[in-house]
Amino acid sequence: MPSKSKYFQDVERFRKDMLIKTELCGFPMQFSTTYGLFSPKAIDEGSKLMLDYIKVNNDDNCLDIGCGYGPLGLSIAKLAPEGQTTLVDKDFVAIKYTEKNIQLNQLTNCETFLSNGLDQVGSRKFTLIVSNIPAKVGNELLSLFLIDSYNHLEKGGRFYVVTITGIRKYIERSFKEVFGNYKKIKQGKTYTVAMAIKD
Repeated sequence: MPSKSKYFQDVERFRKDMLIKTELCGFPMQFSTTYGLFSPKAIDEGSKLMLDYIKVNNDDNCLDIGCGYGPLGLSIAKLAPEGQTTLVDKDFVAIKYTEKNIQLNQLTNCETFLSNGLDQVGSRKFTLIVSNIPAKVGNELLSLFLIDSYNHLEKGGRFYVVTITGIRKYIERSFKEVFGNYKKIKQGKTYTVAMAIKD
């Protein structure tokens, strides 16, 4: 039964953690990941595009919605050492790995919450919110993200998203409806980075 043996060996290999070593925003970083999380073998191109174009203040209080294993939020935490960065995800495995990666990258200005949207962040307010919005998030969940983000932003706070380019017009309409404004930061062939400001 050699094929069965190989199959079982492969499964055991798939259970093992992977380690991504990379540079983001000029910082050497590493991320422990596992199968079942989004983009477990390498930092996804959408996150890298956002990090190339986002503007982060040294003292921003930041939030990463749907953080996965943390590449966006932890990079932003490095850029805002005088602020606090909160990372949330509805997947307990993602939060477990984000907590591992906070330790791996020796960050002390981060906190994590298992949260469906922002229902667990309490009354916290932020100056910067980011999200790598999944392509198939659905209109209902996107509406919740937008309204929750608006309500948790300080006046003048910025909300950055990266999405597949195919839904950029929908994102533009939604931003204008909720925030009253929209700015396209960078449009690539596959992904678009956009932002809105809470007036």
